[in-house]
Amino acid sequence: MPTYDLILKNGTVWTPGGPAETSIGVRDGKIVEIGANGDAAETIDCAGLTILPGVIDSQVHFREPGLEAKEDLESGSRAAVLGGVTAVFEMPNTKPNTDSAEALADKLARAKDRMWCDHAFYVGATSANADQLKELERLPGAAGVKIFMGASTGDLLVSEDSELARVLASGKRRVAIHAEDEARMNARLGERIEGDPSSHPVWRDDESAMLATRRILKLAREARRRIHILHVTTPAELELIAQHKDIASCEVTPQHLTLAGEEAYPSLGAYAQMNPPIRSGLHRDGLWHWLNQGVPDVIGSDHAPHTKEEKAKPYPQSPSGMPGVQTLLPLLLDHVANGRTTLQRVVDLTSAGAQRIFGIVGKGRIAAGYDADFTIVDLKAQWTIEESWLASRCGWSPFTGKRLTGKPIGTIIRGRKVMWDGSLAEQAHGRPLRFESVDFS
Repeated sequence: MPTYDLILKNGTVWTPGGPAETSIGVRDGKIVEIGANGDAAETIDCAGLTILPGVIDSQVHFREPGLEAKEDLESGSRAAVLGGVTAVFEMPNTKPNTDSAEALADKLARAKDRMWCDHAFYVGATSANADQLKELERLPGAAGVKIFMGASTGDLLVSEDSELARVLASGKRRVAIHAEDEARMNARLGERIEGDPSSHPVWRDDESAMLATRRILKLAREARRRIHILHVTTPAELELIAQHKDIASCEVTPQHLTLAGEEAYPSLGAYAQMNPPIRSGLHRDGLWHWLNQGVPDVIGSDHAPHTKEEKAKPYPQSPSGMPGVQTLLPLLLDHVANGRTTLQRVVDLTSAGAQRIFGIVGKGRIAAGYDADFTIVDLKAQWTIEESWLASRCGWSPFTGKRLTGKPIGTIIRGRKVMWDGSLAEQAHGRPLRFESVDFS
């Protein structure tokens, strides 16, 4: 009888102590031994490859239910595993919104045996459900609570300090924040120039982001509630957040680390439009400075697809958002190859960081007893992102045609080989994530 279900051998394994030339033994979906030596039902030779902890993307919009023309849970998670992502946190701005126990249960049911990666779903905060959030955030499969301070419509917009305070007072888990100031953006609507997406960051300027970040830091401190500020776009915000790390974690995206408005808007037009906006090259360089100072805790893709037909509308009728879950890791590997940061920092930002700040059970590191989640990469592979490789239903990426160094080769989730060299397993087996702060069986 085999000693292991699976052995990964001959690879460079990124252990908590750093890289090691060793093997990994897996049994019943768990890592049972580093330095494994014995028989296995399946052995994968990883010679020349690097085995990373499974990548966790803690901000995606997979659009189901209600907006499946753009994406659904199956297609979005297929894109995720093709890009080396083993788990995602999905956002609540679907139709209907994920703002109740029933809506969360519906998403979990839709995900069963359709999502390729493991998953959790955010509950959207509203004025109507604010007092129930302490119960909703503890439901199995919930990633926590998400607040839209700006850039949303209808019930999911919570922009007034009194309502924000009610939300922060209800519950204990870390709350995710979209921090743009709704009042300032409304006052600056005239800054938008018809047909000119480059006016997007003029309208949604640095101060609209900083105002909201200052406000939510103050409110969080008063409520003694930990928060997580999503997709930070200005160096000044990261400098401020660095002074409040006892209550605030934060995220940056590969788009804001890679694109600069001076080139992106002329070449991509509305395909470069997202919220908060792609800003200048100086902003991008400032984000890198603070990333290498250790301030951002995670990198999330903010995968937010729209159809080509929608993006072809003249600005500002064109919607904000771009796909990114499949390109998250490839872009970061290319930045490592070009000396922007280190692989050690990328591992922290894409696996260990999410486990640490959100308390994910059994994920985020290659260690005995943890889930056998691995992202296997070829750090030297040189390749070009082509539209044919993209799995998102929207069918496009702002990075199509970009030449990269570093490529995801394999995605293994709880010991199952879900993707290898661009080919998928026969069946999706993603499961809900578990959290230290939530009761589970």
